[in-house]
This record gives sequence, structure tokens and C-alpha cells, in this order.
Amino acid sequence: MTVPTPQGSASLAKMLHILELFSEAEPVWSTAAILEALETSRSTGYRYIKTLHEAGLLDAVRNGQYTLGPRIIEMDLQIRQTDPLLLASRGVLEDLVDKIGHSALLCTAFRDSVLCVGEYRAPLSPENRFSRGQRRPLFQGSVSKVILAHFPHHRLKAVYARQSTEIENAGLGSTWSEFRSTLGAIKKDGHLLTVGEFNPGVYSVAAPILTDQKTSLGSVGVAWDENERRDVEFDHAVLVVKQAAATISERLRDEQHG
Repeated sequence: MTVPTPQGSASLAKMLHILELFSEAEPVWSTAAILEALETSRSTGYRYIKTLHEAGLLDAVRNGQYTLGPRIIEMDLQIRQTDPLLLASRGVLEDLVDKIGHSALLCTAFRDSVLCVGEYRAPLSPENRFSRGQRRPLFQGSVSKVILAHFPHHRLKAVYARQSTEIENAGLGSTWSEFRSTLGAIKKDGHLLTVGEFNPGVYSVAAPILTDQKTSLGSVGVAWDENERRDVEFDHAVLVVKQAAATISERLRDEQHG
């Protein structure tokens, strides 16, 4: 196997950065705009675009205009069919909705954020809350904070070193000691309830999905709007969410150990 040189790794990273340019707000990019964003030579930029297009990661929609390519759709299907976290959650999210009557989410950490990887929506549930493929900050909301609280020590140290200001602004502590203490309380409880951190009046309960070493693989949670439903018992919601997280954790461990 050929090991990339530092220069080669930087070149690969810059090429892959092209994919991050595309968003819901800007789904189509021109060749000229891509080259400008890359701040690289025209010949290098054209080569990157050609390589991604041939791999199916970019698709030409009209002359000099590109969108994300069909290969990404294939990869998403493969993930849906093979991802261990998704497979371990089959039936669990549906059961949560049956027991509580509100939409259930499955999340995992991605970079310095949390990504929704699975969802099961309750009837008439709003579609703009949080859905597969969307990211949220690592320091806001129950599904994020229960994952953060179960990061291994070295990872938490790295996160704090990079984002101490964001951590303080989120009310998680103005020092490393306070930060650790806040997360320790979440770990002790084994769940977290938050209110209105993204949408006013919206309650969210989440519990962590854990490895054998009690570090986080993800989280499972439910959310509801107090103005729409006032019949949710907090203790019941906490119980069934923790049971759901424990079921997924156990399935993952069983699969790992064969």
C-alpha cells in the first residue's frame, strides 16, 4: 500500500474539501466558484473536479455546473444496510414512538458536532426538528450532551483545549474542573432532559449508547412540544429512553463479541 506523503495528504484534503462546499443553501457550484473557493491553480482545481466527477462524487448538471454525485446515494444505501449502529437500533426507535407518542432519534459524534443517523417520526410530527444527515453543536441539546459526557478523558481534554469558549458559553463550565464536574453529573444520571435549547418549549430526553468501556458510541432520544402534548410523564420518558439505549448498547456488544 502506498502511504501518502504530507504534501499528498494535503492535496487529498483540499480535493475532498470540494464536497464540503455543497449545502442545502448552495446545492450547485460552478467550476469558477469552486476554483475560487479552493485558492489553488486552475490546472490543479480542474484535476480535482475531474477526479471527483469520474468517481461519481460530483455530477455535472449543466455546462460548468456541478452537484453532489450519484455515488453518494449508493454509499448512503450501503450505510443504511450495513451500519452496526443502525442495525442495532432496528425496532427500538419504533418501540419508543409507540410508548411515548413522539419522534425518536439516533445520533453519533462527528468531528466537533453530533450527527443524526436515524429517526422514526411520530404521526403529525414536525419535519424540521432534527433528521438524518443533520448536525448539531456538541454542547447543546440532550442527544449531544450525553454523548459528550461519555467521551474518553483524552478526547474531552482535546475538545476543551479547542473549544473552551464555546463550552463556557453553553453553560458547561468556565474551567476544565467545572466542565468535568458538569459532565460527571450527566454520567451519574445516565440521561439528560433539556428544554428549549433549539426550539422554544420543546423538551428532549436522551441516553447514551455505550461500549464495554462505558464510552459513548452515540445516543438515543425523544422530543416533544409542551404546547402540543402535555400528557408526557418525565419519569416514564426517562425510563423508556434509557431502556432503548441499553438495548442498542447490548446488541452492539453481542455483535462485537460474536
